[in-house]
Amino acid sequence: MLAQVREFFAARGVLEVETPILSAGAVSDPQIESLATRVAGMTGPSYLSTSPEYAMKRLLAAGSGDIYQVCKVFRDAERGRWHNPEFTMIEWYRLGFDDAALMTEVEGLAALLLAPDRPPRPAERLTYAEALRRHAGVDAHRDVDTALARAAADHGIVCRAELDRDAKLDLLMGLVVGPKLGIDRPCFICDYPASQASLARLKPGLPAVAARFEFYIDGIELANGFHELADGGEQRTRFNDDLGVRGARGQVRPPLDERLLAALNSGMPDCAGVALGFDRLVAIALGATRLSEAMSFSIDNA
Repeated sequence: MLAQVREFFAARGVLEVETPILSAGAVSDPQIESLATRVAGMTGPSYLSTSPEYAMKRLLAAGSGDIYQVCKVFRDAERGRWHNPEFTMIEWYRLGFDDAALMTEVEGLAALLLAPDRPPRPAERLTYAEALRRHAGVDAHRDVDTALARAAADHGIVCRAELDRDAKLDLLMGLVVGPKLGIDRPCFICDYPASQASLARLKPGLPAVAARFEFYIDGIELANGFHELADGGEQRTRFNDDLGVRGARGQVRPPLDERLLAALNSGMPDCAGVALGFDRLVAIALGATRLSEAMSFSIDNA
């Protein structure tokens, strides 16, 4: 499957690159926790990469053109049926693509890697709001917190933690909606609320939504992609907002990646990018019931 991945990108003229696993900056996303370590001679901690995104964007800003990478990434507090703290990611960036064009390419790569045992079927494309309405019975843009909490309870979810609105939506997406997606055919969820834009640009119009998508097969999330935000000032604002959320939740507030922000300020080309969990795709190809069945060594026997 890895050989097919490389052939897929070579045929499209996409350059394979390699970026550092250790970095002085860390991801600010409140949903992702970085693993830190100490390196002799460094004044502060170094962080294991949760994604090669920041470094790859620095390459894009330096004029690399279309690029991809197959690499190991690390995330703390991720261990379970479909999670492992160390896993393989395929990440790529395509100049001149928007989120819709990149979804088509993601669909093509997945179909290639799952053939011939899984005949390709055209992927469904649902907005985030449509998916929440269809499978959880809520309005993602208008329902108040109490309505979201009531919907979770109606679906048998007991959560005693104090959650903000986006966390309540994440709970419904992760436990109610996600497992129902991509069962008969692959499914893209797109147009995420602006509050969940992450590193994606916003689309014009109301309600405010982001040019962001996720890709599901068999109820398993495989990929997260963006029409990339290229505005360094806006990205700094979002990073600082993330740190505010992390502070309110009592999470670690890691240092921002100032080199990424400098690269964005210098000018990054219009592009779309996506990260795909390769181990999960292998598990689907094998008909596995858990991620560890697709890995030679999981965290439990590493």
